[in-house]
Amino acid sequence: MKKVICCPESTIPDILEEEAKYFMLYSVSKNPLIGHIAPRLLKDIEKNGLNPSTEIIDFTTFALSVSAADEAIIRSDSSDGWTRNIELHVYLQKPSLWVEKRNELENTLRFLTGDFWSLHFYESDPIVLKPKVLKYPMQGDCVCLLSGGVDSLVGAIDLKSMNKTPIFVSRIARGDRITQKKYALALDGGDRHCQWSAKIRHRGNTEKSTRARSIIFFAFALIASSVITQTENRSTNIYVPENGFISLNIPLGPMRLGSLSTKTTHPIYMSGLQLMWKHLGLNVNLVLPYQFKTKGEMLKECSDKELLEKLINDSVSCGKYQRHNLTHCGVCVPCLVRRAAFHKSGLADSTFKGYIYTQITSVDSKDVSSVASTYLKYINDGIKQLTTGHLFFSEINERNHFENVISRGLDELGEFIKLQGVI
Repeated sequence: MKKVICCPESTIPDILEEEAKYFMLYSVSKNPLIGHIAPRLLKDIEKNGLNPSTEIIDFTTFALSVSAADEAIIRSDSSDGWTRNIELHVYLQKPSLWVEKRNELENTLRFLTGDFWSLHFYESDPIVLKPKVLKYPMQGDCVCLLSGGVDSLVGAIDLKSMNKTPIFVSRIARGDRITQKKYALALDGGDRHCQWSAKIRHRGNTEKSTRARSIIFFAFALIASSVITQTENRSTNIYVPENGFISLNIPLGPMRLGSLSTKTTHPIYMSGLQLMWKHLGLNVNLVLPYQFKTKGEMLKECSDKELLEKLINDSVSCGKYQRHNLTHCGVCVPCLVRRAAFHKSGLADSTFKGYIYTQITSVDSKDVSSVASTYLKYINDGIKQLTTGHLFFSEINERNHFENVISRGLDELGEFIKLQGVI
């Protein structure tokens, strides 16, 4: 069991446990052995004129701590080279609320990251924010995640067409900041765009798989929701624009080669977050409007094609984008789904800087091989053989919808890899 302790400065002990990894919350320690988490975040929230509730700040602290542990504990050090046993200690303002749901939270994280988690909660001093008084405070009627990807762009465009006024939320990552800002401005939302960073630094190596990273994005969405007045009878919608094929995370190929890298919007994970938020008394709803749509269908049915075509080529999909000098590789699963969606929709694919591998047969790619083998299995054996054991969470009336979106997603991929001469 690897131990990670995330706490405010006031609770850092004089003598550190030798085997534990320490992180200081919201500030930087002078001790080089202690990492830090989001030292600027609270100041940035104040700068935006926001004053989120204690429950929202506690969820944010928890999310940041989970992500820090996810980065600090290296998978290759585990006995099987992947599954970790993580003992996470977190300091919150209202820890008793979290102790009550510890088992459920551990199960949610187990599903999200594939690891075994042991959670421990302690009381911290109150966090008092002093939000800046803005001449023109942010106003909106919902929240929308705006990552800089294709799906979030389509979702934002569709909300605009529905005369919604979303608060756009972005997590800053290398290569995404300018695109996120450009999209918010193009959608007349530059003055209601929350763009925050959550820098996590520690001594030693960093785990690259980062299965838990999306939880910070949802914490940011919660913070942004504090702009909107909530009452007992009026909840706030947080829109999560993600196509259903990617969301379901069906493994592709034998031994899960090329399986989609995360479960960031999987229905089981979304349900776990929603239940915890309800327990915390937060009247917000996670809304996934494209749960039964493929990426190609999202592009084809977008409400403002002219605006979409103007903006989409700056969007980012690649799972290895930063490793390839901010260029799409063209052959990872997210890239293949992206390229297949362009083909399905009939939109010209003029992705900025193009793809490193324009012709996917020019490289020996495990992801391409996995997609091809999964598609052929689907054609030969049918969709039920492929989804057995993966849709257990769904109600019978929903299961057909999930099976159908997986089928159509595979059809899109199949057409593209045929076009490329893979099969």
